[in-house]
Amino acid sequence: MQYSIQFPNAVHHEAQVVATFQKVPAGRPLQVRMARSSPGRYALHEFAKNVYNVRATDGQGKPLPTRHSDPYGWEVTPGPDGTVRFSYTLYGDRTDGTYAGIDAQHAHLNIPATFAYARGLEQRPVYVNFEQLPADWKVATQLQEVNENGQKVPGRYFAPHLQYFMDSPTSLGAQKTRAWQVNGQQIEMQVLHAGSDADLDRYADLTKNVVREAQAVFGELPTFDFGRYTFVANYLPQVSGDGMEHRNSTSVTSSRPLGGPGMLDNLGTVSHEFVHSWNVERIRPSDLEPFDFDRANMSDMLWFAEGFTQYYGELLLRRSGAYTTDAQYAQEALTGLINSMEVPGAKRYGAIYMSQQAPFVDAAKSIDPSNRANTYQSYYYVGGANALALDLLLRQKYRTDLDTYMRAVWQQHGKPQKNHAPERPYTVPDLQRILGEVSKDTAFAGQFFRQHIYNATPHDYAALLAPAGVVVRQAKPNVAALGMPGQIDFVNGRCLITYNTLVGTPLYQAGLDRDDELLKLDGKLLKDEKALAAILKKHEPTDTVPLEYRSRGQVRTAQIALAADPTLEVVPAEQAGQQPTPEQLAFRKAWLGSKAQ
Repeated sequence: MQYSIQFPNAVHHEAQVVATFQKVPAGRPLQVRMARSSPGRYALHEFAKNVYNVRATDGQGKPLPTRHSDPYGWEVTPGPDGTVRFSYTLYGDRTDGTYAGIDAQHAHLNIPATFAYARGLEQRPVYVNFEQLPADWKVATQLQEVNENGQKVPGRYFAPHLQYFMDSPTSLGAQKTRAWQVNGQQIEMQVLHAGSDADLDRYADLTKNVVREAQAVFGELPTFDFGRYTFVANYLPQVSGDGMEHRNSTSVTSSRPLGGPGMLDNLGTVSHEFVHSWNVERIRPSDLEPFDFDRANMSDMLWFAEGFTQYYGELLLRRSGAYTTDAQYAQEALTGLINSMEVPGAKRYGAIYMSQQAPFVDAAKSIDPSNRANTYQSYYYVGGANALALDLLLRQKYRTDLDTYMRAVWQQHGKPQKNHAPERPYTVPDLQRILGEVSKDTAFAGQFFRQHIYNATPHDYAALLAPAGVVVRQAKPNVAALGMPGQIDFVNGRCLITYNTLVGTPLYQAGLDRDDELLKLDGKLLKDEKALAAILKKHEPTDTVPLEYRSRGQVRTAQIALAADPTLEVVPAEQAGQQPTPEQLAFRKAWLGSKAQ
């Protein structure tokens, strides 16, 4: 399969694409498709919607009969020469890990959103030419550069088959490169950004530290297919924030600059995505292998693939020194993770159920309201919170840790590779079995999976963190509240409930719901946030007060029983006015300290 792409109208976000399929079997139409989904994304995205000016010819330019057979594809009847040249215009104006973003400054291409493919030809090698690029544009990709007669062919790249090609994001622009060697393999950052070289140098140094700490978790780097791993990074003002894992690269995008307070958020994405080069790219769930571009892909195991990666992405920031103190790690990572388990959905359904919801929530769009506020919590957080609990349990009771567990999963199900794909994708029972092997307690492994993976038995995080000298406490124990933070917003002077009220909160118990307008609390008008805060400040969390509100056009009254603000915070014991013991400090260091040699 041969592709070429040009950008003559980049200022208006268009590319011209030609896909050439040769030696097409005669006697039946060739089915040319645009992908409906993309690796690392689990909902449908219908990339065909941005394809137009479709034309099919043979090798001599003679038009071929073409039928737009369904919304996602075309049937092309090949001619006698067996060649189909399928050309089209692609529109792309969203720069992230899922779509294509094209403008006069750059082109950031997710391959399934960019290139059509032909059914039945998926195992053929793929060649792509990036043609007539602006003079300062360079290509950043995990694809292999093509050599002919010992010379690189400018702008020409190769993939061994369609699965690899579709997994290879490509950025074109005035790249700035930072590269280094790790055990004979190259780690490189190909970066588009508007900041200084000094900002990029500092960011690359922080990334090097993260890479070292990630390698220490798994005991080794993966064997990258062409001896190279690429951070395909785009930090321009017009891009959308995202991170998307790939086999030998990651696409990371953010409008936050590399200098300033948003830098650590960018680095957190880099950390998370690099862990994916082990977990999810090579340690691969069996129900995602091979990935099907023609449908939504559901997995039972995203709590592990994404959630355990979420835990390590933040942990590596502490171990690498990017989070400079234990208190910063507790505030930035642990507090949010533990609060995430306080919502109704996290208490209602287990991690597998949450994973199965990905086709409906992973950048999926619908216009009808849902009750996910009460039935769902992200598998990133559910998995991450379970990873935290499991790490602490293994350290306290079994003289081992989650690093050891991840290395065991890597050795059994990640390291064996064949034809640029995992040889032994894993199942949920595999993960449970390995936990039994690492802990040397199959009963514990079975109980952990039954309670926390198949079901939603809560962990006692206060007890789990105590041996590390870390305290979990209510952030505002004496502050009265109506519900969860963020539940109420003031819009044009109106006090509105912005999303479904949560089961068990004062608003839910009083019968209020989404879009209801709060008019008076305790007889006082609710004009702005200060007015609401002043009223609540006068009351105890145990008080019951009158409420007047408007619901679907009707003014109603209710008695609402206030409650304490449910927000938790996680702090080192020192910050809570306690003196940690030497044993607690040693435990904490063993957990959060650097593991890189």
